[in-house]
Amino acid sequence: MSEKTQKKSWFKGLSSEFKKIVWPDQMTLVKHSAAVVITSAILGAIIALIDFLVQHGIDILVNLG
Repeated sequence: MSEKTQKKSWFKGLSSEFKKIVWPDQMTLVKHSAAVVITSAILGAIIALIDFLVQHGIDILVNLG
């Protein structure tokens, strides 16, 4: 099989796979995007809070000694 035939076959397979994709409607996309943004913000805030508390705890331990 030549390289040109392999490329055509690969693109044909890629095209058939793309046809199988079920794209979400606009409302589903908006809801899922909002969920990702809100979850990321909440987790970011939790990580920042933990970082602050750990740093504050280390500063207290260092100043005691």
